Amino acid sequence: MTWLTMPAHARWLEQETDRLLSFGVASRRETGGFARLDDDGAPVAGPTELWITCRMTHVYALGVLLGRPGSAALVDHGLAALDTVFRDAQNGGWFTEIGPDGATDDTKTAYPHAFVVLATASATAANRPGARALLDEALAVSELRFWDDEAGMAVESWDRAFTTLDPYRGVNANMHTVEAYLTAADVTGHRIWLDRAVRVIERVVHGFARANSWRIPEHFTSDWHPNLEYNIDAPADPFRPYGATIGHWLEWSRLTLHARAAITARGDVAPLWMLEDAISLFDAAVAEGWDVDGAPGFVYTVDWEGMPVVHERMHWVVAEGIGAAAALHAATGDERFDTWYATLWDYAAHYLIDPVGGSWWHELGTDNRVSRTVWAGKADLYHSVQATLIPRLPLTPVIAPALAAGALD
Repeated sequence: MTWLTMPAHARWLEQETDRLLSFGVASRRETGGFARLDDDGAPVAGPTELWITCRMTHVYALGVLLGRPGSAALVDHGLAALDTVFRDAQNGGWFTEIGPDGATDDTKTAYPHAFVVLATASATAANRPGARALLDEALAVSELRFWDDEAGMAVESWDRAFTTLDPYRGVNANMHTVEAYLTAADVTGHRIWLDRAVRVIERVVHGFARANSWRIPEHFTSDWHPNLEYNIDAPADPFRPYGATIGHWLEWSRLTLHARAAITARGDVAPLWMLEDAISLFDAAVAEGWDVDGAPGFVYTVDWEGMPVVHERMHWVVAEGIGAAAALHAATGDERFDTWYATLWDYAAHYLIDPVGGSWWHELGTDNRVSRTVWAGKADLYHSVQATLIPRLPLTPVIAPALAAGALD
């Protein structure tokens, strides 16, 4: 019996889910939305960020679908913020950051807008009032403002009025757009969102990654030419680091398998490359990212020869490794993925999970002690909560709609 088929392990995962959900309750802001949390689970002062608000709304929608009391009020609180304080009633879309007097960052960017789709889709799966109308609006904004059908990719960032488009193109925002579209496809039943997710996956995974020894270029010009030296002077940027980001190889591996399963579930034949490339991405991530500098853990980034650049260990990378290993085991039955799955949970339990203060430490140094080079505090629950649920769910539908369908192990 493997960990992934063990009822006792599933019970442990459930306990960890509940522990995380309890930690995040304090992030609710009376003025609307959700705050980042510090080491002790207290709200951090400063603007309220759209991506944090959407991630927490998504997480507590999962709480509703798990039957956790108190979750519904938190989901409704997040939806209300999207419907009021974050909304740009004049130009459409949602502000990136808000403060007491309105928008503190009024740009319209693809990354948080992808999380608007995810949050409202998950809330729709949880049958929360007003969620479906917001989901339809979020998908309309995504299609009109961010989807570039010729490129088969999402553009990155607009000004407030959607008149000036930034020439930068990024893979990170496209990755979360894929996640959002897969969820929207399951929730709405509209095939177009799956088709678009697959187009992005094919270009990034079967194109950019395969052509670059699986080291996914993250930063591009407006015509999708890779800018490999981008942020070389700021290599530890939390959203746009220099080089290739190990955790994203793991995340793309899992998303490819979700899309592959969705294609098959609809009666079509998934391309052979989807499984092959998902395995290759995982193998490259553990080969170039895991325990490569004398200590266990994944480094944050590597250069274009596969050498570590930023050595700090991020909690989200391990969480995505757990999800990818579980997905690969589900897709292949190969025992080595269960071995990796157990290895990564052992690491998380020993180094990342904070049994005293709660949640997971978000960053560790090369000595696997708490570090704050890139991330301070314990900002949100998105990656860690998903790591506790993905191993207990089928590959399709994705997380929230799978819970709504009663598919939890």
